[in-house]
Amino acid sequence: MNNLLAYILMALMMSMLPGADTVLIMKNTLNHGAKAGRCTILGMATGLTFWTIIAVLGLSVVIARSVFLFNAIKYLGAGYLFYLGVRVFFTKNALSLEAVEAERQRSIDKPSRHHYKESYLQGTISNILNPKTVLVYITFMPQFINLNRNTNQQLIELGLILTIIAVGWFLILVHLLDHVKNWLKKPTFQKVFQKSTGVMLIGFGVKTVI
Repeated sequence: MNNLLAYILMALMMSMLPGADTVLIMKNTLNHGAKAGRCTILGMATGLTFWTIIAVLGLSVVIARSVFLFNAIKYLGAGYLFYLGVRVFFTKNALSLEAVEAERQRSIDKPSRHHYKESYLQGTISNILNPKTVLVYITFMPQFINLNRNTNQQLIELGLILTIIAVGWFLILVHLLDHVKNWLKKPTFQKVFQKSTGVMLIGFGVKTVI
């Protein structure tokens, strides 16, 4: 691989830039706790692994060159983010920390994995249906590939590095959110954050189409 340090720095910057992943992780962490945030991250990593496999098989180029396939992914992804945004915006007390604590208390007597499974699926689907991820693999990664070495091996290595960096950054974010959420019990903040989260997800959905 060429310029590995430059790739790592660029991957870190891409991970830290606020996007749909950031919003989903914040929403699920504040709504259902740190474990839900980590499940969202696991889903995100699953999506990135999916696209790494697609790139190794050479299908990412096929998808990018096919107007139908690329647009199908783009509009499905936009529709999914729009759906999540509308659902969050109109859900009453979706980010109520008191409700979270009550649910945690109930889970002591009757453990439930519903929220964790849903968080994982949200992270997975939002990444698989993100057309910009395809572009990362066909425009960004090739710049760091050494043509004198095995291309597929380098794609796997670059994809793994990107996934590790993204997971590491988001785990830090979840840890920070889990520690400050007790300061965010004011109903006014909860309501504003809930509405803002819904609007941002809808905005990312619209931006995906444009």
